[in-house]
Amino acid sequence: MAAGAVLAVTVVAGTAVYLADAPTAQRTTDAANALDEGALPTALAGPVGSSAATSATPPPAASPSGKPSTSAGPTGAAKPVAKGGWISVDPAAWKAQADAYKAMKTDPVPAGVGNLPEFRADCQYSHRRPDDPIVAPGLPGASHMHSFVGNKGVDADTVAEDLMMFTASTCKPAQDHSAYWVPTLYDNATGKPVETTGFRVYYRSLRNNSSGQMPMPNGMRMISGDAKKKVPTPRGASGQFYCAHYGPGDLDGIARSTNGNWPICGGNATLHFMMQFPDCWDGKHLDSPNHKAHVAYGSNEGCPSSHPVRIPAITFDIQYGVKGTPAGYYLSSDKEGKSASSMHGDAFVMWDVRTMNKQTKNCILQRKTCDNDSYDG
Repeated sequence: MAAGAVLAVTVVAGTAVYLADAPTAQRTTDAANALDEGALPTALAGPVGSSAATSATPPPAASPSGKPSTSAGPTGAAKPVAKGGWISVDPAAWKAQADAYKAMKTDPVPAGVGNLPEFRADCQYSHRRPDDPIVAPGLPGASHMHSFVGNKGVDADTVAEDLMMFTASTCKPAQDHSAYWVPTLYDNATGKPVETTGFRVYYRSLRNNSSGQMPMPNGMRMISGDAKKKVPTPRGASGQFYCAHYGPGDLDGIARSTNGNWPICGGNATLHFMMQFPDCWDGKHLDSPNHKAHVAYGSNEGCPSSHPVRIPAITFDIQYGVKGTPAGYYLSSDKEGKSASSMHGDAFVMWDVRTMNKQTKNCILQRKTCDNDSYDG
């Protein structure tokens, strides 16, 4: 971190955006090592955010706008880059959010509200790019193809403050400015992409209690799954696509693809996938070198001492409007394996802080079911 650099928090439309030394956020130059989520070595992990970050190279100079540049600025001059690791939360901004959350009163619960401790954002497909602003920041085209939902302005150069500057989104509620993405699914017979037809993001409790529940900090980056995993996904395997619709049905499908890795759905069912993110945070970092080490899974007894802050557990519930075929599918993260084992998801969290606090307190802390806006009654 450059001498005299300080942690910064930007407030846009009343929303705290946690940035750690934002003008000197750094990029990695090693595109080859940036291709697989969760696979980067410590020295090649993306933006550095604070004095807590490890870096063997001094940070680059800021661009005139204050936003880090990835390759060339307005004049076409190449920008310096550096290797990084951890991104630290701004402690003052996080304390302000936590204090406001603790002081916030819960809203009265109307009759008929369920007892599932969760709220959600319902999203639609936005765009497709071979970019990943978490794993390969500032390196357009360095990733396998991703299908993005939520914030419409996301590309390889996106940093935390951009998510509040460009708020057009395919998600409801409008107060969710986050970006979510998964590897693109392709039809094995035609080679054409199969995009999501529904993408629900739950923020929920995974436990039988909500002891110590806190909201999610803005700027949090997380990855669930393993893009490098290349194993078969036969009937009954964990981490596979399944068949679902409103009503009874066979989650494993009525048949399988020729290679056995993909279900073929009957009746009104279509392909779905669900993935779960951790629910405990170290309270210090918005990202880590492998994009997983700053978060962990807790238990009904609480969170581990290394990750003491209980946060809402993000869950992706993804629908594809296809029924499956004998030829099956492949993911952009595993073009040769033709299985579902490399399915993974990225979350770059950015909410209106008051909305995040209110939904967490009303829905998760009180253990009541909420929809996009409020209680689901």
